[in-house]
Amino acid sequence: MATAFRCTIVTPSQQLFDGDVVYASIPAWDGLLGVEHLRAPLLVKLGFGTLTLRFEKGDPRRFYVGGGFAQVKDDVLTLLTDEATEASDLDKDESEAALKEAIAYAPTDPAGQARRDRDLDRARAKVALTR
Repeated sequence: MATAFRCTIVTPSQQLFDGDVVYASIPAWDGLLGVEHLRAPLLVKLGFGTLTLRFEKGDPRRFYVGGGFAQVKDDVLTLLTDEATEASDLDKDESEAALKEAIAYAPTDPAGQARRDRDLDRARAKVALTR
């Protein structure tokens, strides 16, 4: 039987989650990263994507996470993120509209290109969670 560890998700406006989990799949900026009980200390930059939390009992919970950092220290996972939303709270139509808008945006300079890339990553991650 897996042993639980503490997980906290904090955004600038609220603490979205604080509880015990047995596994977390984190969307790091360079790919997914798994965290279990007694994971070595870690500090990683978050990307845009799906955070999946698994529990000893019950179904997993999924969240959209957009940017920030994750830290594992003393068997506690802390995610400090610019934005996070539970998957069940995402609106499919809004997510798809944001994706269409990001695709339609025509950047004229490097800053605009970076904004378009960020908006595309964000919208694609949200659309994936609403399917």
